[in-house]
Amino acid sequence: MAEAAPVPALTDPSLYFNRDLSILEFNRRVLALAEDEQIPLLERLRFLTIVSSNLDEFFEVRFAGVMQRRKYGAGPLGPDGLGAEEEMRAVSVVAHELITAQYRCLNERLIPALAAEGIRLLRRREWKPAQKRWVASYFRAEILPLLTPLSLDPAHPFPKVQNKGLNFAIVIEGEDAYGRHSPIAIVQAPRILPRIIQLPPDIAGPTDFVFLSSVIHENVDLLFPGLKVQGFYQFRVTRNSELFVDEEEVDNLLDAIADELTTRPFGEAVRLEVANNCPAEVSDYLLRHFDLQQENLYVLSGPVNLSRMAAIIDMVPRPDLLYPPFWPGVPDRCLRSEEIFTQLQRGPILLHHPYQSFSPVIDFVRQAAADPQVLGIKQTLYRTTNDSAMVQALMDAAVAGKQVTAVIELKARFDEANNIRLAEELESVGVQVVYGVVKHKVHAKMILVLRRENEGIRLYGHLGTGNYHPRNARIYTDFSLLTADPAITADMNALFMHITGIGQAPQLKQLLQSPFTLFTGMRERIAAETALGPRGRIIIRVNALIDLDLIRDLYQASQAGVQISLIVRGACALRPGIPGVSENIRVVSVVGRFLEHSRVYYFGRNGSPEIWLSSADWMGRNLFRRLEVAVPVRDPELKKRIQREALDLYLADQCNAWEMQPDGSYRPLHGAKTECQGAQQTLLGEYARGGSND
Repeated sequence: MAEAAPVPALTDPSLYFNRDLSILEFNRRVLALAEDEQIPLLERLRFLTIVSSNLDEFFEVRFAGVMQRRKYGAGPLGPDGLGAEEEMRAVSVVAHELITAQYRCLNERLIPALAAEGIRLLRRREWKPAQKRWVASYFRAEILPLLTPLSLDPAHPFPKVQNKGLNFAIVIEGEDAYGRHSPIAIVQAPRILPRIIQLPPDIAGPTDFVFLSSVIHENVDLLFPGLKVQGFYQFRVTRNSELFVDEEEVDNLLDAIADELTTRPFGEAVRLEVANNCPAEVSDYLLRHFDLQQENLYVLSGPVNLSRMAAIIDMVPRPDLLYPPFWPGVPDRCLRSEEIFTQLQRGPILLHHPYQSFSPVIDFVRQAAADPQVLGIKQTLYRTTNDSAMVQALMDAAVAGKQVTAVIELKARFDEANNIRLAEELESVGVQVVYGVVKHKVHAKMILVLRRENEGIRLYGHLGTGNYHPRNARIYTDFSLLTADPAITADMNALFMHITGIGQAPQLKQLLQSPFTLFTGMRERIAAETALGPRGRIIIRVNALIDLDLIRDLYQASQAGVQISLIVRGACALRPGIPGVSENIRVVSVVGRFLEHSRVYYFGRNGSPEIWLSSADWMGRNLFRRLEVAVPVRDPELKKRIQREALDLYLADQCNAWEMQPDGSYRPLHGAKTECQGAQQTLLGEYARGGSND
């Protein structure tokens, strides 16, 4: 009888999947939605552009970090056994495969399908004489005055090419009036110009479009009078977009970040994209200029920035090619005329977005701003918009003389400029603005209202898994908990005082907080389930799971017989189904109409389940470099709702779910089914018909 294979040690690199490869695997799943013919056509185009946007951020941040490690010292091996050089090569191979598949989807699936619906992207060779005349007129009036062709010679060095800007390398022949000869010129397309241009209906179909690059190409001779244009080639450069601010060495964090933002568009290059008509000598020239290697070159069968094609979705009046609209439900309690503070005195309110409206959360702040009994409002703001109703309510409260404190995270990646403007606007009306905590991002989602009542000052709070962003509340799945529980709101107040002041970590009685108690709290709870053996049960729903200690704890729990279900939307470094290590662990990823964003932690506790809502993923940055919060849900009915809506429905999903395999790849659970009912569809049906739920 053959002996069983030895069980790998928990330090064995084969037990861990590379984080960056895992992110690319997630984008494969999003790309699958663009290829799914059961999804409305314009939504498929949207998913394609989402992949493009995701990859841009991946290269700007994740891949840029790997390149930095390789350039300035590889450092220690990752948990998967890869050094920076090996990781860069592995990621590059997968990224090239994914981008090739993305353009194959565009050219072979979406463009023909759009054309069949009368939505045409006309190439230059397809233009009729009347269309060419209109394009020439449009170019002279709207584009030519904004272009600055730069020939490359000693007096004209290579221009500073902005991050992700559309550029053209133009090969020219001949001498100009000064006897100058420059074999190549660079033209940058200003960001203000639309990348997709709709043709007038009197010379084309009602939804016929041309690319800006085609319009410029058709008229490029006007940029170089008297010379011959030999070649016209699109290119785009992606740059390292991390900000580098030593928070302990600056006097004013806002000013330091504002200064750093001016240099972000010109960070070190990490990727060069060129159209597939670009000859090797031109792409090699560009690679040398940007100090990139051949593996950093991406040759594309189409426009170099697919994310800008999302403009078509708003320009085409075809609601039949979009998801049907929905109207989020509102709990009956929130529809009553009584103020929300009276409602919360009777018990907490749980909202499941986007199936349920975000408006009760906005009303919570609006009523607080207008209520003469309210003395103060404290709120964290990570991502939002300056024109949101919630921001206006905070300003109204400050103008009304209430004590308003806003904790604005200036370092929210790619929202820094918006948050700087927001901070200045709030400060202008008397809001007390705090920029978070040095070396830690404030990622917790909290609102606290202080109200004077007969028995004294009473606190009311909101804690959420998502941002206070009105658009995100329509497309991200998140939970909101509104509560007057004195133990929870007292912890919230202690946290706000800790953020705005200085002192030792607060001793919280209900909430878990990173970087102090959240990580250890999770480890303790995993250990408690491990001690129960086969009677243990763990369900974790997060956007990413890459913390090594928590993964090892989950492996040990699996070895003890604990049944573990992980609902991880994106990066997951844990590998399920490894004999002797993780055969009791299942990992699923649900990718559908809405972006899965909720964080929910479930521990069985031998039949008395414990459920937590949180702002934190299980990543080192969330657990140690951010201020995050996890709140226990104690109301029995709300616990049942969360277990069913956030966990059970998703683990039973046969429509939008993918199951992770031991090698890190994912298998779709819907298979060849033509019709299915997933968690998102079920919840839409239950909540988004104007219905309500308490």
